Amino acid sequence: MVQSFATRKTCMIEKRTFEILRVSGMPVTDDELLGDLHRLASSSGKGTVGLLEYGRSGRYNESTMVRRFGSWNKALIAAGLAVSNEVNISDERLFENILVLWQHNGRQPRRAELSKPPSAISQGPYKRRFRSWYVALKEFVEYANGGDAVVPLRQSKSNTPAIKQTGRDPSLRLRWKVLQRDRFTCCACGASPALAPGVDLHVDHIKSWSKGGQTVAENLQTLCARCNRGRSDE
Repeated sequence: MVQSFATRKTCMIEKRTFEILRVSGMPVTDDELLGDLHRLASSSGKGTVGLLEYGRSGRYNESTMVRRFGSWNKALIAAGLAVSNEVNISDERLFENILVLWQHNGRQPRRAELSKPPSAISQGPYKRRFRSWYVALKEFVEYANGGDAVVPLRQSKSNTPAIKQTGRDPSLRLRWKVLQRDRFTCCACGASPALAPGVDLHVDHIKSWSKGGQTVAENLQTLCARCNRGRSDE
């Protein structure tokens, strides 16, 4: 059946979408600024946005971001994005980020992976500190393999004698040693991010810390997020 012009026009009106245009001079909100940062970070796939990049493609003036949040990096942090050009980052934070990537991928991370989640630090700080990605990895391995991996004891606040217990969270060195020992593979189901991208590994206590389990390698194991959630539901 042939539609009449009036019917076709009605259908066109029904399918039309409406948008509200910003009134000139209307102040922009924090949510709008942060939302635009997310938009650019998502479209680039880098997990962050550089100041110059935003100046070219952002909807608002980059100076508005700086005035509103105090600095460009503070705006990125408020948006939950990786800092694009932070300076004076400690070696421990640089190494922690490497471990996060190694744990996420189940293998030695590649330099290009610094530009996307879960990395919270871009390539620049590593290049400034270590001159090359290979040297950064070498320094990380030497740091993680060295020293004492035992977590300091938690002191009792009461006056009565109590069994001393290690701190709850394993140190970077201890997590590294446990992940290496378990070959970056879940001890319960065998899942590994090296074989199945997206597998999220955790280092968890075998005997729970709240029940007296110590934060030592012998009482820690590598579990994927699913198996770790299963244990918490028991």
